Amino acid sequence: MPSALDTNMRFKFSILALLLEVIIIVLFGIFVEYDVNNSRVEPYPIFQDVHVMIFVGIGFLMTFLKKYGFSSVGMNMLIAALGLQWGALMQGFWHMREGKIHIDFKSMINADFSTATALISFGAVLGKTSPVQMLILTILEITIFACNEHLALEIFRASDVGASMTIHAFGAYFGLAVTLVLYRPGLKNKHENEESTYHSDLFAMVGTLILWVFWPSFNSAVAAELTQIKAAANTYYSLAACTVVTFALSSLVDQRGKFSMVLIQNATLAGGVAVGTCADMPIPPFCAMCIGSLAAIISVLGYHYLTPFLASKLNIQDTCGVHNLHGLPGILGGIAGIIVTAVNEDIWQPGRQAAALGSSVGIALAGGALTGAILKLPFLGQASDQNCFDDSVYWEVPEEEKQHESHFNNYDEHSRFEATM
Repeated sequence: MPSALDTNMRFKFSILALLLEVIIIVLFGIFVEYDVNNSRVEPYPIFQDVHVMIFVGIGFLMTFLKKYGFSSVGMNMLIAALGLQWGALMQGFWHMREGKIHIDFKSMINADFSTATALISFGAVLGKTSPVQMLILTILEITIFACNEHLALEIFRASDVGASMTIHAFGAYFGLAVTLVLYRPGLKNKHENEESTYHSDLFAMVGTLILWVFWPSFNSAVAAELTQIKAAANTYYSLAACTVVTFALSSLVDQRGKFSMVLIQNATLAGGVAVGTCADMPIPPFCAMCIGSLAAIISVLGYHYLTPFLASKLNIQDTCGVHNLHGLPGILGGIAGIIVTAVNEDIWQPGRQAAALGSSVGIALAGGALTGAILKLPFLGQASDQNCFDDSVYWEVPEEEKQHESHFNNYDEHSRFEATM
């Protein structure tokens, strides 16, 4: 049975994690203080919603792999905890007053947002990276994300309230670039552990429902007070339309007319991603529903046709299909923002929106490729191909799980046999 010694993790991970935390604490001591002029508690419920999405929703969404549940939830927690601290610093450095970063609920929400980019990228490389690699990815990606966010929102002055471009598209294409550089020829044929069980898919569906319910808070969290209800409502209706269309297409693309849990877990959320950029813009509810429906079509077709093509022809091994949930819907959201501003805003705003979309995708691809090259260094504890998608490489796994593993495998084989009859 593989152990932590196989990847030489004991000292590498512990020393790096402790060193990063010490550095962050020192930087907080020097630069961070509370914003004494802003003691409002109104945003706290929305902060809670976003916090639950980051730590619980995304974590459980990635538990679909049959032997990688500990890593999906546990590494999600580690990345988010490190990322929100580093994000507060990286975003705060762009908005310092009198040499200090001021912390309030809005800055805490934005720090949580910054971690979402790393968590999206984590989905692309899920099961194929070590904890050491993920610590490094988190630090590098959030640093690059904060620079792109400043460029898109402050320099280009684009509007992206739900972050379709700056979080979702950025995180997806960053992760795709990383997984391309870290390509493993040994995984070209599907790994035996790269599949789900009945129970792992059920856990992942819990993550979907949590994200689905709280997504209106995500898209409206930093909206202006007068447009906050509009942002929440547009997300609400976009998600609803997206879900109905996803179920319809899931049955349509299956030869037996059955629903695919992969599509229901993921494509039902694409409407929340796609409507993000223009959620607070002057669009009626039916437009939000159209955006959600288009997002469902793009996401379902992406999972059904594009993901296998990317893996077989372009060597992009996207474990969670983040391209279909975050990448393509994020681009759709950016395009929707360009169209809406062209209809309702001054002549310069569509160009600003396009520049923000281009920078988010371009910087993500370049930054992801650079990060992937760094993560490829051989001493970072990456598991061998045969040990990918297996918790026991980095976690203590309960004995009863090992004993029942063959039972679940037999159950899956029996189920697949029945499904073909």
